Amino acid sequence: MKKKKKSGGGGGNWMDTYGDLVTLLMCFFVLLYSMAPTEEAEKRQQMAESFRRINFFQALSSPGQGTGMEYNPKETNTPTEVSKETVTQSLQKVKESIEEYASQNGMVDQITVSQGADYVFITFENAVFFEGDSYEVSIRGKEVLDVLAESIRPEGGMVDEIRVMGHTSQAKVDAPNDPKNDRFLSVERAASVTVYLQNKNIVDPDRLVSIGYGQWRPIAGFKTSAERAKNRRVEIMITGISPNGVKSSVDQYFTTRTGDGEAKE
Repeated sequence: MKKKKKSGGGGGNWMDTYGDLVTLLMCFFVLLYSMAPTEEAEKRQQMAESFRRINFFQALSSPGQGTGMEYNPKETNTPTEVSKETVTQSLQKVKESIEEYASQNGMVDQITVSQGADYVFITFENAVFFEGDSYEVSIRGKEVLDVLAESIRPEGGMVDEIRVMGHTSQAKVDAPNDPKNDRFLSVERAASVTVYLQNKNIVDPDRLVSIGYGQWRPIAGFKTSAERAKNRRVEIMITGISPNGVKSSVDQYFTTRTGDGEAKE
């Protein structure tokens, strides 16, 4: 049996082992690199799904978040304390602005305004905003809403709620309208006006409400075209905040819903 020669330099063998290890590592990384596109795509998809789930549950727990429409109903421009006279004066300014516009533009018969201690109630004949059976706000309607929005803007801190109500009229004397068409048209008209006002950013979105009553709250009969025309209308009620630091109706709703405390009566 041939004897092995002793290594002369004291360390040549370990270099061979090290070289083999480096070669294996290089092959391993090349193999990983070749598999990367498929696995990375799957990882990205899993990560995206995880983020979607997180945003979904955050949206459930915090309405408005993750949608680009963040708001906090507790953070409004409403003063902590205000007198009844201040609220009334703010609403009076809104009323006078709309009355002045109607007078200057020959629309006194189409726009009527009344005021109570804590509200302004405006009635617009249907022709002011819409044509025929459409729910798209007309050019003239947008002009009227622009005036309304600008009259409300400086008084926005005094506004508790803006409620937009859509009404249709029974088309035939002896037969009510088809419920689906009737209800949808009144709802869509109220919503169209509400959306236009919301885009003006005059009050927090949670203070805007739209309702459709269909033909069921008429202010005139159905026998003549003139009567039916009066029934087709949009009403807007602007309610002032409660004075002396008492929570407004909207704030009471959110306080009760979130469980932050008992709503004040």
